[in-house]
Amino acid sequence: MIKLESLYVLAGLMFAAFALFNLQDRTNPRRVVNFLFWGTYAITFLFGAELPHFVTGCLAIALALIAGSGKLGKGRNDSNGEAAAARREANAQRFGNRLFIPALLIPVITLVGTLTLKYVPFVETKNVTLISLVLGTLVAFGAALFMLRDSPVHALKDARQTMDTVGWAAILPQMLAALGALFAVAGVGHVVSDLVKAWIPDDSAFAVVAAYTFGMAIFTMIMGNAFAAFPVMTAGIGLPLIVHQFNGNPAILGAIGMLSGFCGTLMTPMAANFNIVPAALLELKDQNGVIKAQWPTALLLLIVNTILLYVFVFRF
Repeated sequence: MIKLESLYVLAGLMFAAFALFNLQDRTNPRRVVNFLFWGTYAITFLFGAELPHFVTGCLAIALALIAGSGKLGKGRNDSNGEAAAARREANAQRFGNRLFIPALLIPVITLVGTLTLKYVPFVETKNVTLISLVLGTLVAFGAALFMLRDSPVHALKDARQTMDTVGWAAILPQMLAALGALFAVAGVGHVVSDLVKAWIPDDSAFAVVAAYTFGMAIFTMIMGNAFAAFPVMTAGIGLPLIVHQFNGNPAILGAIGMLSGFCGTLMTPMAANFNIVPAALLELKDQNGVIKAQWPTALLLLIVNTILLYVFVFRF
């Protein structure tokens, strides 16, 4: 049966390959540090289900220490050479908009798989969306290799270069999501609920909805990830007040609540993989240039999400 653990093993093998490629890269003076970082990360995926929780926690701390040391680096990217650039230009001219086919295959296959794979007996039903996403990624990967007549090893090496450029920020969403779940278990949601009841008129449905959407955005700005904010704000405001007190629809609450959190993602440097890394990749002079360009749109979307949630969550 295809289970969630199968996806973890696949991801672990990919990160293990990144670690080995780094160790072999003589152009990177910090290849050993990179090897330790991606190798440790690979272990959490490959053996996380068998390792004691204490050991997994120690591995997470090790990742944080390596990332915090500032010793991660990257080697020379051979794909930036003149021959490689000419090959990319030739492929762009040859394929045109067909180059988007592999990228578009991912959401299409994910959607189709989500709707159909739940009826397949050897697929774990509760994780069918994630399985479909990985399946879509693999199909897109194969399609890209077929179109460009490239090799899997070369593609993985290029992927490693990209991950080395992104660095520790690549694993930040997973870490912050885990931190959000930890906050929820620790009862932070109840503290938030008490604060809202003390400062917000809890007999006003609109005030509670606004507290939830803006709370999602603000907490996301603090945590850097909407997945970290969601369990805390939903446990503190969404479920006890919007759903239970005002009989709101939990599905609509979750969908628009996450969109509200994503508005906060656009406005915070804590979401480094979304806002700081692109600035570095684009070589912007202003490290916060991406945020400055995004925040007006994010604020407008947050207001719209608040209105949409208030209009729909109590009517369906």
